Amino acid sequence: MRSILNFVVLLTGVAFFTACEKVEDLPNYNVGNPVILSPSATSIAFPAADSNKTALTLTWTFPHYATDSANMKYIIEMDSTGRNFAREVTRTVTKKLSTSFTAKELNDILLGYGYAFNVPVDMDIRVTSSYVNNNNKFLSNTVKVNMTPYKIPPKVALPASGRLFIVGDASTFGWTNDAAPPFPPDREFSRIDETTWGGIFYMTGGGGYKILQTQGDWSTQFHKVSGDALNGTFEQANADPAFPSPTTAGWYKIIFDFQGGKYTVTALSDPLPQELYITGDATGGGWVNNPPANQKFTRLNSNEYQITMSFVPGKYYKFLSSSGNWQPQFGGSSDTGGDLGANYGGGTDPSSVPTPAAAGNYIITVNFLTNKYSVQ
Repeated sequence: MRSILNFVVLLTGVAFFTACEKVEDLPNYNVGNPVILSPSATSIAFPAADSNKTALTLTWTFPHYATDSANMKYIIEMDSTGRNFAREVTRTVTKKLSTSFTAKELNDILLGYGYAFNVPVDMDIRVTSSYVNNNNKFLSNTVKVNMTPYKIPPKVALPASGRLFIVGDASTFGWTNDAAPPFPPDREFSRIDETTWGGIFYMTGGGGYKILQTQGDWSTQFHKVSGDALNGTFEQANADPAFPSPTTAGWYKIIFDFQGGKYTVTALSDPLPQELYITGDATGGGWVNNPPANQKFTRLNSNEYQITMSFVPGKYYKFLSSSGNWQPQFGGSSDTGGDLGANYGGGTDPSSVPTPAAAGNYIITVNFLTNKYSVQ
């Protein structure tokens, strides 16, 4: 019995001394820290001729993660200032503490956001560092770089005629493309800027349409490449397919962007006026809802109307969409032009337009595509 007890005591002693044996301290692994980002320039405005040259180099400090540098990842984030990176463009980098952008790469980013040529825009840039498995993410400081996009050739060559017309059974004009008589003005698009045309048309809710640049000539037409009734891409070619009509009949705004080779179609809640008159004490007819014939605007295209008037200071006028009716009516508050106010019925009438401070003849243009009027 004594020998058994001695054995138990011996085991207990061994266990005690084993449990109390001291071990080395556990290693302290560094979880990393945010990098500090530095740009090579804070203002960039490269000409198109230097598109392949490096325009911007970004460098950042080492994040001190407890791993080999090959296991660290950096995501460069870029967006216009004020959006808090809600529409960011990103680039992922590993094994390096820098990256560079050519002028063309930055230009593509800016044009992708829709920014205008030769107009500076502020861009925010930051870096998110992490392990390659995305653990331990840290955001760097945000740097601001002012960038100016340069002009590039449009994706689709501009119409040589400078004009665009609609043709097809999706519109009220059908597929007629005779060389004479001249197309009516309401069949023509207006030129919004150097590379953009737009128009307002009634779509029948079926069929298709194409775009012509020369009356009577099918060979230089524009047709759809991809997309649907509301948006897509186009090119210049004597070929199908046509642009499909929206399924619901009604008035639509159609925009052709030659710079990006894209088209967009937007439904309108109000019909396009088919006539336009000027009324008011600034005119010879006075404030009447049936102005005389010489107060009727000339229609320029699908969405623009124009008239020349002789004005004296201190008078007012408005626009009516049909003789004999006070509504729809249109107006504005500036004597030189601006936003076009409207009342299509049941709403508040727009302001009356004041005549210019100097007496003389003025050309008034009303554009229902942009909802603007000008007095020149």
